[in-house]
Amino acid sequence: MAPKAKAKRLYLIPVLTKALDILELLQNESQPMVLEAIHKQTKISKTTVYRILKTLVHRGYVGQTADRHYRLISRPKKLRFGLGSQSAEMPFSEAVTDSLRRAAAAVGVDLLVLDNRYSAEAAIQNAEAFVRERVDLVIEFQIDEHAAPIIADTIAAARIPLIAVDIPHPHATYFGVDNYRVGLEAGDLLAEFATARWDGKVDWMIGLDIEEAGQLVQSRITGAMKGVRSRLPDIPVESFVRMDGRGLRETSYKLVSEFLNRHLKDRHILVAAANDTSAMGAIKAVRDLGRTKHVAVVGQDCLDEMMTEMRRPGSPAIGSISHEVTQYGPRLVELGLALLRGETVPPYNYVAHRAVKADHAAQNSDEGGASVIRPKAGRGSVRAAKA
Repeated sequence: MAPKAKAKRLYLIPVLTKALDILELLQNESQPMVLEAIHKQTKISKTTVYRILKTLVHRGYVGQTADRHYRLISRPKKLRFGLGSQSAEMPFSEAVTDSLRRAAAAVGVDLLVLDNRYSAEAAIQNAEAFVRERVDLVIEFQIDEHAAPIIADTIAAARIPLIAVDIPHPHATYFGVDNYRVGLEAGDLLAEFATARWDGKVDWMIGLDIEEAGQLVQSRITGAMKGVRSRLPDIPVESFVRMDGRGLRETSYKLVSEFLNRHLKDRHILVAAANDTSAMGAIKAVRDLGRTKHVAVVGQDCLDEMMTEMRRPGSPAIGSISHEVTQYGPRLVELGLALLRGETVPPYNYVAHRAVKADHAAQNSDEGGASVIRPKAGRGSVRAAKA
């Protein structure tokens, strides 16, 4: 009797085989399919079909319509996104870049990062580089509103989808904070401090703006001034002053130093900064001039440096608005993949924010601390005055 032939071992991966069966079925169908139909034709359990489909949608191989039909998306190559980062020297920009790198890697998207160096010229050159590199989608994070139309036109001419972070660009989908709302939150913190510590007396309110970023980002300061005026309506309009700190530490340091030296006798000064980098410049000026008891500062972004400063006993830093930077990467990748799938997305996509204030009672102890304040209901808009 002849010996039995040894069975050939195939080393197959069952779940991968099922995933390929589903992909091949979708490829052979001329129209989208519902889960039930896929289950019946493949004889794979509904639970497994559901999980495989969700994974394929997440990775961009399959698209899902609003009525829960699934269709195959052509993927001739690995997707590559381009990120024009604001500046490698700006902490918040670097945090956005890090978040996006992790999120892109998690879904298998390559990420080409070019540094805009806080420069309109560099941002325009980088946009041209993204076109030459033939990236599938561009995420633009640059500071100059005047460069935005040039960048947007360059990207649109190459038929590349564009997402603009924090600063609107023509032809682009917006992603970032609601700038006016985060300003209102900052103004509420300042007004609350002035009411509790200075009996509502305010000699000056300074807004450290970023003029080149345009009106939407400037609405952070507009909102902050509205937040103060709504709580402390008796402050004269001429006490509200806007300065162009450019979102930079040294520029803000110089402006605040000069202002404080011109107003040596004033003891109740509020400062709303467009970002924490600018706020830290103002705080250094206040400390160098020995005016920590006379000034209260609120920033934007909740950078680690600002959080540490807020815990420092006697610091003029009373709060900051967190833009929840860890959300940026996952949300941007999700938005980018939706655009590439041809889905309809909102023109403005806002990230959540929360106000964080220094705990003044804890500052008197050895530990210090911070407490979270949830956003309040929306209010109307009003234009803040310039001195």
